[in-house]
Amino acid sequence: MSKRRVVVTGLGAVTPIGNNVETFWENIKAGEIGIGEITRFDTTDFKVKLAAEVKDFNAKDYMDFKAAKRMELFSQYAVAAAKEALADAGIDMEKEDPFCVGVIVGSGIGSLQAMENAEQRLLQRGPSKVDPLLVPKMISNMAAGNVSIATGARGKCTNVVTACASGTHCIGDAFRAIQYGDAEVMLAGGTEGAITPVGVAGFTNLTALSTSTDPARASIPFDKDRGGFVIGEGAGVVVLEELEHAKARNAKIYAEVAGYGATADAYHITSPIEDGSGAARAMTDAMKEAGVQPEEIDYINAHGTGTHHNDLFETRAIKAALKDAAKKVKINSTKSMIGHLLGAAGGVEFIVCAKSIEEGFIHQTVGTRETEEELDLDYCIAGPVQQKVTYAMSNSLGFGGHNAVLLLKKYQ
Repeated sequence: MSKRRVVVTGLGAVTPIGNNVETFWENIKAGEIGIGEITRFDTTDFKVKLAAEVKDFNAKDYMDFKAAKRMELFSQYAVAAAKEALADAGIDMEKEDPFCVGVIVGSGIGSLQAMENAEQRLLQRGPSKVDPLLVPKMISNMAAGNVSIATGARGKCTNVVTACASGTHCIGDAFRAIQYGDAEVMLAGGTEGAITPVGVAGFTNLTALSTSTDPARASIPFDKDRGGFVIGEGAGVVVLEELEHAKARNAKIYAEVAGYGATADAYHITSPIEDGSGAARAMTDAMKEAGVQPEEIDYINAHGTGTHHNDLFETRAIKAALKDAAKKVKINSTKSMIGHLLGAAGGVEFIVCAKSIEEGFIHQTVGTRETEEELDLDYCIAGPVQQKVTYAMSNSLGFGGHNAVLLLKKYQ
């Protein structure tokens, strides 16, 4: 069976620097940093004081109040982003076969808030006082389930859970679903809302988080002084559509999805493999599917977490995949502004790639000042770059050794 062409026709985002794509993108271009002191809980006894929280989000603005009460934050963010993406795409569900519209939206964690609250109730008031909706609020597939319910999409509805690669794997699997005729339209991406005491304490004790108290120097990917990532939250959901279906309704097309690579490191539960070979293979697989050479890649939105191992080993991966062309490609990390959105990171960063292609704009890796010897690529440290972007690549690497790469191209 020949593969069908797949295009991006809708974008939706909830982020620490904007609760819709327009605001988010304007703040990306302005180099705004969405990192600040944690307000969700008292950090007196915590080493980590900063996070990238979503601001001024009121679920009632995006959905029915009763529906919102039955959702945890990660589901609320997903529904808000999905509704924006569907509206942006101009899709009228009344005119679609709902069984040809699917959802693949993932979350790396689901709801830690629900678990923490239930544990407190259990210990303080007994088992009969645990919320009867604990499980349907907590489990990670409920983001996809709630998006389906909110939009009326009745086709394939799943969620991929691969830690920080979840959003990218979800979009990749949605791409495959359309390529091979399982759907005409897919809502796909990632969501996360895990800025909680247990979440922050766990990552802190793993020595994964930055302990900086300066928001401008907390998330500094590829910097010689990098000391960990800043935990963030939000959602990025996109509408993928079969090309002829999109053309038939004169849809606006942001970009075409040209390639997808997914591999495993088979190495370590938290560290990427040191030579970068797993991520490199995912990159070369994506390029092979797209039929492009390394020198044709204009831009890479790196996973770029700001941890020592990730940034070093991802740089090695880029060099292994692109060979001599690695020195010429523009690389940045959106996490420098919005922190690490965990399972939502890939969805939001895919949106950045689509907008970069649309506007010919590659944002700065904000806050990063000076790299070190082996980190010798062009990480867009000096400032944003205005240039034509024909091919853009988005990398995501997750705990467990999960690698996911999506390759977008300018639609022609």
